[in-house]
This record gives sequence, C-alpha cells and structure tokens, in this order.
Amino acid sequence: MAENQVQEFDWNSFQTSKKNKFGVGYTSDEKAKLASLYDGTLTEVKETQVITGTIVSITDKEVVVNIGFKSDGLVPLSEFRDSPNLQVGEVIDVYVETKENLLGQLVLSRKKAKVVKAWENIELALQNDTVIEGIVKRRTKGGLIVDIYSIEAFLPGSQIDVKPIRDFDIFVGKKMEVKVVKINYANDNVVVSHKVLIEKDLEAQKAEILSNLEKGQVLEGVIKNMTNFGVFIDLGGVDGLLHITDISWGRINHPEELLKLDQRVRVAVLDFDEDKKRISLGMKQLIPHPWDNIPADVTVGSKIKGRIVNVADYGAFLEVMPGVEGLIHVSEMSWSQHLRNPQDFIKVGDELEAIALTLDRDDRKMSLGLKQLTSDPWTRPDLKEKYSLGSKHTGLVRNLTNFGLFLELEEGIDGLVHISDLSWTKKIKHPSEFIKIGEKLEVQVLELDTEQRRLALGHKQLEENPWDTFETLFTVGSTHKATVLSKNEKGALLELPYGIEGFSNNKHLSKEDGSKVEVGENLDFKVLEFTKEDKRIILSHTNTFKDTKDTSASSSKEEKGAETESKATLGDLEALSSLKEEMSKN
Repeated sequence: MAENQVQEFDWNSFQTSKKNKFGVGYTSDEKAKLASLYDGTLTEVKETQVITGTIVSITDKEVVVNIGFKSDGLVPLSEFRDSPNLQVGEVIDVYVETKENLLGQLVLSRKKAKVVKAWENIELALQNDTVIEGIVKRRTKGGLIVDIYSIEAFLPGSQIDVKPIRDFDIFVGKKMEVKVVKINYANDNVVVSHKVLIEKDLEAQKAEILSNLEKGQVLEGVIKNMTNFGVFIDLGGVDGLLHITDISWGRINHPEELLKLDQRVRVAVLDFDEDKKRISLGMKQLIPHPWDNIPADVTVGSKIKGRIVNVADYGAFLEVMPGVEGLIHVSEMSWSQHLRNPQDFIKVGDELEAIALTLDRDDRKMSLGLKQLTSDPWTRPDLKEKYSLGSKHTGLVRNLTNFGLFLELEEGIDGLVHISDLSWTKKIKHPSEFIKIGEKLEVQVLELDTEQRRLALGHKQLEENPWDTFETLFTVGSTHKATVLSKNEKGALLELPYGIEGFSNNKHLSKEDGSKVEVGENLDFKVLEFTKEDKRIILSHTNTFKDTKDTSASSSKEEKGAETESKATLGDLEALSSLKEEMSKN
C-alpha cells in the first residue's frame, strides 16, 4: 500500500537534478517575478460582462475569438448572419457566458453583447439627451416601431410631429432621428420622440413670428386640424384659430363645407395675445363684404328671392346672397294675429320670395315679409257681407285664454268667443273645460269692426235662451228636487232639473231633524230668488218644512191656491219638454 501511494511532486528537486536542467539557475524570487509578468499578459474575465476580442479563426460552425484570456473563446457562426464578409482579425464585442464549460471551453456570445451594449447606449442617450438615428421598421397601434441599436423602441403617433399625422405608413422603412424620453426596465420598453427635435426648432420660429405679429397682417398657413367650431392653422411654428364665423360671409354649418385638411390658405390676423400665445384669424375679412354688392335698385318694397338658412322660434332667415340675410319675423309670415311656430310655415332649404320691409345698408340689416305677397283679408270688400251679424260659421280653435277663446275662421281672420258666450246653462271657469286647441267650433257673428280688426263670436247664440222658459218654471216659492254638488263656507252648489245650477246659503241647509244637508243628497229645495239676467237661482231646503208648519192653520182654499202657484202650468211643461229635446240633440 505504501509503494502505491502517490507522493507530492517536488518541483525544486526536479529542477536541480542533473538529468533535468529546466529552470536551473532561477531563484524563487526570479521565478515569482516571471510568473507575475506572465499573469499580466492575461485579461481578467468575469462572466456576464461584455469585452472586446479579436477573431483568430473561422470554422464552418464557430468563430474563435481571442479576448486575452488563457484560452480562446467560441462564438456560434449563426450569430454572424448579418456580417457575410466576416474576416480574421476583426475586432468585435462579445458577451462572456461562461469561462469554462464541461469541455473546459470559454463560451462567448456576440448577440447578447449587442443587446447589452445597446441598452447601455440607450441609457446614455437618455442621460445625455442625445439624438439617435433609427430606422422605422413597421406601424403599430397608436404609433411606429423604430430600430435603435437593434432594440425596438415605440414612437407614439403624438410624438412624430407637431401637427397631427393621419398616415403613419409613409414613414415605414425610412430613417428618423429621435430622442429617448422614457425607459421601462420592468418590461424592457423604450419610448422615443421625434416631435421634441422639431419643437426646439419651432420655438425660435414661434418667438420670431410673435415678435413681428400685428393686427391686420396677412399670413399664409396650413390647416392642421378641423373642428365643428373652426380650424387650427399652422403659421410656421405657431398655431392660430380660424373661427367658423370668420371663414365666410355666408352661413355654414361646418368648416369642411369650404376647407379641407393640409390646405394652404391666406388669413388675416384679427387679434392675438402674446402671453397666452392665442391668435385669432379670419378669411372672410380678405374679401369685400357682400352687402356692398347689393344692387342699388333693391329698396323697401322690392321682391327678393332667397333660400332659408335658419329657422328660430321668432322667425326665419332668408339668404339673399352669401353673407346677406334678411329676417322674416313670424308675425310677417301670415295675416293671422296669433303667432305660431315658424316651422309650421317654413323649413331650412326652402327657396322663397319675400317683400323687403326695411333695408339698412349701413347697419347691414334687412327685414322681410311673406304675408305682404297676398292682400290683407281684413280689407276685402266682401268681408262685411260674409261675416254679417247673425251669420253662422265654423272655425278652428287657435288659442285659449282666461276670458275666452280665439277662433280662426280663415287665414288671417280670427274672432273672439267670450267665455260667457259658450253656454247658456254651464258655469265655465276656463274655456279648456269646454273645448281644446285644434278642435272645430260652430259660432254666430255677434259684432264686426273691420277698422279695429275685431270680430265677436258666440256659440250659445246658436240655441234659444232656455232661461226664458226657466223663468216660468222656477218661480219664487216653487219646490224642486236638487242634488248637492259641493259645499263651502258660504253654502252649497245645487244641480236642478235640465242641467242648470242653483245656490243655497248655509242657513238654508238645515234639515228638519237639525242636521245639515250633505254633498250627494237629493232633496226638495224651494226657490227664494230667480234672476234671468244674471242666470242666478237661490234656493232653500229649510223653507220646505218650515213654511209648511207656518201655514198649517191656513184654509184649504189658500193651500190649494199656493199649491197651484207652486206648480208649472201645462203650457210651461210642454215648452220645457220641447227645449230639453232640442238641447239633447245639440
């Protein structure tokens, strides 16, 4: 066992032996010095670091690179596909994956070295605000993908240019200078901007433009954005707003009717604010006002043709020519005295002819009328004959008021039916209880005044006055059945036969047993007062039994006379029956 044991090699004995002359003559210090000199020729290598190396040979599978380590490193040839003319002696950056694999080889990567180096360059570019040249590889959602140092960076659409970009495809495949604005290390994302490069150049231009800006100055610009209230125009580094009302003297609904994006236009400076850097622009101010082109022969009373461009509650605007409009007030659309919605007469786009009522060239205002194209119906010679007193007509209810309703008998001819002339028997508090707007009503002419344009009408006059007959039926002292409709602090409202109403004071609502008459009860009531002119009947329930007691001692002859007096005659009943039948038909 002792003979087989491996003894430690004695290098000094080996060197000093007579057989082996290698290393003879070197002292220990000299040997240590030589070892340090040798170690100085080798590079200190750490894994996962990027280091520079030189290609020493190329095989069909690998590239051998000398990085100054004790052994050369190997890089797969597949990582040099982008270098078809690779040659021995070239200096490249490589990434140390492992200093010694299972085969004792130094393993390197050119691909990883490029990635690490790229991120280092990107970080330096962000820190130093460096301009980088990249290549736009493709379009993506919301922007572009730009290749910088072989890393894909995102260029948002809003950071491509100072003006909105509508076609991203025109940049694909082209070189573009950018700056790194953000690095997201968690997701390895890089955001770049081309707009920041342009903005710096534009700041100087903007300052120069603003310093030389004056009201009334005429400039050229390019439409960069369009909204429903106006367009934004790039004046060469500074934006101005061209409001929709300053595009044309005529009325337009949207700027796109006359302008389009990227169009070059001439504009005038209307106003500007140096602090807020707001510039108001105008286009129509560069051409003469259309009012100056109205022919001299157009005066008050002239017939004018045009197109309706707007309809409001109070009237409509007729465009005679672009920039020249006249107002047709609703009261000038029809001879009717009751204003209606202008949309009942006119719609936008209608081509009409109107009469000029007023014309002010200095203030550029014009009022027009439509009804003046026809004659005033109140001046017709046959009007008095057509609407003679007592004549009957049918009209349309146009308006309801507290005191009555207005009835349109024909276009421009309206009449008033007073609330008291609606019914002989019903007590109407408001015309809406009797009829609705838009319904037809038959009436009789009560009064006509053509000079004052007044026409008084009545509906109840179509029937005979039933109060003439009621006067003979509801005589004072007569008794009738009545239903209590309602009660208040003054008394009760009663419904008598034939639909007429009467009233009883509180002191006349006591029953024989001392209780009070209640709503809904149907009892006997005695007439205390009858006034035909005021259509008023006052009654009493208390007197129906009180008077009986007071007259119990009277003679039978007097009782018969009183009874005869309290009842209607046969002729009265026949007249009332005839009246009831006629009222039912109506």
